[in-house]
Amino acid sequence: MKATRGLWLVTGAAGFIGSNIVETLLQLGQNVRAIDNFATGHAKNLAEVRRMVGEDSWSRFEFIEGDIRDPDTCRAACREVSYVLHQAALGSVPRSLDDPLTTNEVNVSGFLNMIDAARREGSGVRFVYAASSSTYGDEPNLPKIEDRIGRPLSPYAATKAFNEVYADVFRRSYDQKAIGLRYFNVFGPRQDPNGAYAAVIPLWVKAMIEGAGVRINGDGETSRDFCFVTNAVQANIRAALAPDEAWGEVYNVAVGQRTSLIDLHGAIAQTLSELGVSASDTVVHGPARPGDVRHSLAHIGKAGRLLGYRPTHDLRTGLRDAMPWYIDLVSKEAE
Repeated sequence: MKATRGLWLVTGAAGFIGSNIVETLLQLGQNVRAIDNFATGHAKNLAEVRRMVGEDSWSRFEFIEGDIRDPDTCRAACREVSYVLHQAALGSVPRSLDDPLTTNEVNVSGFLNMIDAARREGSGVRFVYAASSSTYGDEPNLPKIEDRIGRPLSPYAATKAFNEVYADVFRRSYDQKAIGLRYFNVFGPRQDPNGAYAAVIPLWVKAMIEGAGVRINGDGETSRDFCFVTNAVQANIRAALAPDEAWGEVYNVAVGQRTSLIDLHGAIAQTLSELGVSASDTVVHGPARPGDVRHSLAHIGKAGRLLGYRPTHDLRTGLRDAMPWYIDLVSKEAE
């Protein structure tokens, strides 16, 4: 990549995963165009990327403040790009249950605007999009295998399933190159611990450091395949550069290890202890959340075989790498 500089478009670039992708691409010498409307992303994430990569690399970054629900904005963003890494979305199962209409507007109509804009730029544009493990729905078997899905359990899951349908239609109708990456519970630096729809790891880390303890929905045996953000960044770049035979497919992006919520709490507590951080060990149980999948575990052999994907971090190493960022954030918020 350092030998061949391309123009990459990252949507949702001010978000958690998007900003990590932007940082890596700039470090690899690429030109990056980004789009975000700051609905869930933060300008401070891009400011942090700027500090991390330095001014020389930052000079290769172009930002468009805009909404993917606007087709003209999407077409302008896609002009002359070689790769689109589409991360923009309204995440969260609870959010989608509270507001299914906006979730659909962003995740389905916005997706359609982006893939159509990429298609109009010519067949050479490679389109990689953030799919979701929620697409597996009520499929009970473990591990989750890409060609075996169930019925969606939430509006969010339904929108992500429609993304895959549209990507396949565009492949067959327009020969549009597209790859979907089914993320499994991605975590890491820049993941917002605040707000009603915060993800479990940053939410719990903040609560434990602040002495508030954590709330577990259900009996604590619900399990997830937690994936550090560096793994997701790797998958996006490998997908964009994948050989022709890998296109038109969806791939699991995970580690291939299952962790219960009880064990997750223990892993966070241990990591904080190893860093000498005092933390609450209080746990309160509440009812299980509507729309939640009980167990999730990915089979990642397909991504390994066709994309060359090899996760570099499991849950423990990911927590160790992410924890200083979480601790620093909580400290700054307390000042």
